[in-house]
Amino acid sequence: MWRLNVMILLVSAGLLAQSNSTALGDSDGKNVSPNHPDTAVSDSEKVIIPAGTKVPLALKQGISTKSARPGDPVYAQTNFPIAINGKMLIPAGTYVQGAISRVQRGGRLKGRAEILMHFTSLVYPNGYTVLLPGSVDNLPGADHEKMKDQEGTIQEEGQTGKKVETIASSAGTGAVVGGLSRGGKGAAVGAGVGGVAGMAIALLTRGNDVRLEPGTGIDMIIQREVPLDRARIRALDR
Repeated sequence: MWRLNVMILLVSAGLLAQSNSTALGDSDGKNVSPNHPDTAVSDSEKVIIPAGTKVPLALKQGISTKSARPGDPVYAQTNFPIAINGKMLIPAGTYVQGAISRVQRGGRLKGRAEILMHFTSLVYPNGYTVLLPGSVDNLPGADHEKMKDQEGTIQEEGQTGKKVETIASSAGTGAVVGGLSRGGKGAAVGAGVGGVAGMAIALLTRGNDVRLEPGTGIDMIIQREVPLDRARIRALDR
């Protein structure tokens, strides 16, 4: 009889152990404990900044082709939040870092000042940093600069017409002075001298530099899709 009782106890203990193993998960980790929920994220839950997204920025420092050099840093800040499908992707106040890629000063008689910059990262208010490829798409806040090409080159409007006007004005002034002193022949000589003087002034004077003051509005375009950490983005809403 005691043997039967021992067997009943052993069977009961085995059933109890099997039940506990099922509840806590087996050794290969396929079953998840209630205290360790599955945190896998499906593709449908990924947060992506789509390629082609335009982000309005404001420069944090001044930039000029007179002093800028390739490799110099560029600092800006978003001034409007970017949300897609009800999800906040880039809040206002996010910092944007970049670098100057190319600088060209204005020429003497021709050749306009140009500058090319690219944006390389977003720094969120909570310190979350994301790498990206971004370029200048538009310059709504610039007074005398314009976009040259799709690469994002910023170009000064130019002053070739003003230099021609300077040469003509100098020639005209010389003609008047010469005419008053020597008549018609003096006018011709004076015009020539004045024209040469005007040409010299033009040759000694560079074209205007590209000048972007702090606070200048720039539209950045993101060139390829940028994946975001869903948890870090959600933390911004807390």
